[in-house]
Amino acid sequence: MAGEDAVLILATAPERMRNADAPWPYRQDSDFHYLTGFGEPEAVLALLPGRAHGETVLFCRERDAERERWDGERMGTDRAARELKLDDAFPIDDIDDILPGMIEGRARVYCHFGQEPDFDARLLAWMRRLRTARGGGVVPKDLVALGHLLHDLRLFKSRDELALMRRSAEVAGAAHLAAMAMAAPGVAEYEIEGEILRTIRGRGAVPAFPPTIAGGANACVMHYQANRATLKAGDLLLVDAGAEVDCYASDITRTYPVDGRFTAEQRALYDIVHEAQLAAIDAVRPGRAFADSHHAAVRVIASGLCALGLVKGSVDRAIAEGAYKPYFPSKTGHWLGLDVHDVGDYRIDGEPRVLEEGMVLTVEPGIYVPPNDKGVAEKWRGIGIRIEDDVIVTKGAPEVMTAMVPK
Repeated sequence: MAGEDAVLILATAPERMRNADAPWPYRQDSDFHYLTGFGEPEAVLALLPGRAHGETVLFCRERDAERERWDGERMGTDRAARELKLDDAFPIDDIDDILPGMIEGRARVYCHFGQEPDFDARLLAWMRRLRTARGGGVVPKDLVALGHLLHDLRLFKSRDELALMRRSAEVAGAAHLAAMAMAAPGVAEYEIEGEILRTIRGRGAVPAFPPTIAGGANACVMHYQANRATLKAGDLLLVDAGAEVDCYASDITRTYPVDGRFTAEQRALYDIVHEAQLAAIDAVRPGRAFADSHHAAVRVIASGLCALGLVKGSVDRAIAEGAYKPYFPSKTGHWLGLDVHDVGDYRIDGEPRVLEEGMVLTVEPGIYVPPNDKGVAEKWRGIGIRIEDDVIVTKGAPEVMTAMVPK
């Protein structure tokens, strides 16, 4: 795709410090993982189309017994080339001597310029060195965004990727079932969070994102993260949590009564969201636009809100004027893969993207009635409901990977 007159250069994610000398758990850059499967920091991948001595070259840390005693085993160049099926691997300490020569003679450099300033500076230094040292040698004139090529590839999941995503869905599903079993009046949100994290880690996975455990009106905060309140009888509990298996994510949301029984108002709104989600899932089919799923959910939610009197006027008017948006302010889904909100364009040349087999997305409509909304009766206020599943676009009916979690 890049052409034989180009070079593609990609660096690993840097290690990031949480505070003082305590690092965050390391998580590889998603694009680097996609291209290599290499899980360590301090590495650079060079893809060199048409190069006789090898087109895929990794620069990584060498084995170092002293450092490995403190930080753990490193793969090293020999093992990296062999196990990751790369053409060659060199010590990262030698990159300044080797990589500039690989860049010379190429017309374009595909990279993530602007993502990591330190690596940007290093790349520009290699280019300057070529211009001054070679005296007329061909130096790339263009830096091109690598995402334009790479992210469209990532949008279509292979059979092996889908297997990992199904496993991620199974793990997250087990975590949601554990949360349901534990939820009861008097239990703290953080206790539910702890059970979810225990279940995910107990199955060899990690959380895909910090879970949202939102009891009562906290569910009306779209990305609630405090998880400090105590669950109360009569409240709903909204749980948004996902797992990550080999960097592939799942993302599930369920909402249910803390004490096992809906109030009439909670059930009325829940039924609308459930119906909206089923309609939205049914629209996830090849040849349909990505936006069709959202439009299907909007039609059901607007109709339900008008029928209950929370929105005045006709359904068509509520949709045209956006009168439903105070209660459904979000979109209905997003791409899912190596990132929870995965890469890939939602529109092409201004038009909604058409779904194709192998794409994966979430479907997550919701209704959120702000607790301070004086425009509706008090019985509706503070009710927040979201239902979210992970869906694969297949040749026919959509595959719901997360169907094991009741709704």
